[in-house]
Amino acid sequence: MNEQTLNLKDIHLPEPISWWPLAPGWWILFISIVVIITALFFVIKLYRNKQLKRDIKAELESIKQQFQQSQNKSQLAKSLSALLRRASISYYPKTTFSGSRTAGLTGEHWLDFLDKTNRKTTENNVFKSDAGKVLLNAPYLPDDTENNKTLNFDALTLINLCESWLLAVHKKNSQVSPL
Repeated sequence: MNEQTLNLKDIHLPEPISWWPLAPGWWILFISIVVIITALFFVIKLYRNKQLKRDIKAELESIKQQFQQSQNKSQLAKSLSALLRRASISYYPKTTFSGSRTAGLTGEHWLDFLDKTNRKTTENNVFKSDAGKVLLNAPYLPDDTENNKTLNFDALTLINLCESWLLAVHKKNSQVSPL
């Protein structure tokens, strides 16, 4: 057999497979990874935002239980005032109200701020009422049972008032106008 008579041609290899364009399976994989990472980001953000609310609820329940056991109104007012202050600083860290930042508010400005930011405010549910004004002085009284007799306020009303503010929906970093 003569090679020239067979008329055979050399074997040609096909071109190497290109990495571009990608197969549809790779596109689906990349898009699903992006969607999963984005969803995970939002779930973590939502969990962290709700963590503050869970912590506030837990501390509020602890304050209620302590009050039920001790019936110490002075300690109740101190605890609620501190919790309100910490929660307001967490919800409104950079808010300026009546010329002061949230952490620096005192006296009537503090009560005004709480009333303005309380989304559940009703006629009977304001911090400028007698129950709310207890938050101005009672936290600075000594923590003993003698002052407990001189403190004349309805503890249940104060608890409900503070609870309505603490469990209301607050948008973080939202601005509050003093008007």
